[in-house]
Amino acid sequence: MSDLAYLDWPFLEPRHKELALSLDAWATEQVPHGHGLDVDSECRALVKSLGAAGWLRHAVGGSHGAAAAIDTRAICLIRETLARHSGLADFAFAMQGLGSGAISLQGTAQQKDRYLARVSSGEAIAAFALSEPEAGSDVAAMQCSAHIEGDQAVLNGEKTWISNGGIADFYVVFARTGEAPGARGISAFIVDAGTPGFEIAERIEVIAPHPLARLRFTDCRIPLSQRIGEAGEGFKVAMRTLDVFRTSVAAAALGFARRALDEGLHRATTRRMFNQRLADFQLTQAKLAQMATTIDGAALLVYRAAWQRDQGRNVTREAAMAKLTATEGAQQVIDAAVQLFGGLGVVSGQPVETLYRDIRALRIYEGASEVQQLIIARELLKDLKGETK
Repeated sequence: MSDLAYLDWPFLEPRHKELALSLDAWATEQVPHGHGLDVDSECRALVKSLGAAGWLRHAVGGSHGAAAAIDTRAICLIRETLARHSGLADFAFAMQGLGSGAISLQGTAQQKDRYLARVSSGEAIAAFALSEPEAGSDVAAMQCSAHIEGDQAVLNGEKTWISNGGIADFYVVFARTGEAPGARGISAFIVDAGTPGFEIAERIEVIAPHPLARLRFTDCRIPLSQRIGEAGEGFKVAMRTLDVFRTSVAAAALGFARRALDEGLHRATTRRMFNQRLADFQLTQAKLAQMATTIDGAALLVYRAAWQRDQGRNVTREAAMAKLTATEGAQQVIDAAVQLFGGLGVVSGQPVETLYRDIRALRIYEGASEVQQLIIARELLKDLKGETK
């Protein structure tokens, strides 16, 4: 960590600083840099390692070996720290939280008993299955369905862009159950890997390698006891889960950006050209100044949103502001770092090249930047409407 000043900000408590420093020391020793060809195996190994060291406890709410409650600031600090070391390590941690988040927030005691301790220990890998080929940001367009037959739910349809698809032990699946039109007629279910009628239809390769797949359900029968919450409450369950982890996406972007600034500073102060250092050029100094300012501005929004959520406040607008600013800003910071490296910056395997691939998806998943803009505007207009009544 080159700059620790933000750990003393009033949004954070001494325990948060201790957490960040301890994780950084652990990750320096235990998290591999880069990755090989077998991303599935590496991701499984990272989940087990994070679980064995106790870090996954912070991603899982409730009891059963997990943290007593979801501490948003802790999750953000962990994701930021892991992202500085490895995008895949951040992914492994985040998906354990997102994949089990609905169970933590609204699962029954039996569901928590069955899944959360295993997720927390790294013994079970979780996945969150919301998106579909024609329903990404527009959740109300969901076509995957579930109809009830006695004490069973029967699922039919597809999900896509599902992280941990193909390696997860269970999937939280959102399906249309028809209690009402649009988003109000969706329910959430836990589907174990290997359930008859459930298959991995396609593995998807993306620019920042991680387990990703398209799922298919064909008359897939599961016990009705695997439903999370009441019938028709799936959209609320999904949004509550995303509200917890959307701010942490911004934190991961911060981690990528901080690593890019560190790499850029090292390059600027060690690369010599025209009988001086790259850092001696005013154009370089201006670029470094903009990178640092962008990071601090985003960090203030991230930890404001995290602190507010931990105080029990609604953070729909604040989380959207944090994600929009941090992910877009990180893209700019990383691009600037690549520019500082010149031709070396686009060589496969170089840290800034890896960061350039890692950051791109964050501007899309869990609500694209354009969706965050719509959310912010909607919240502003809603507040204005309330004032004018």
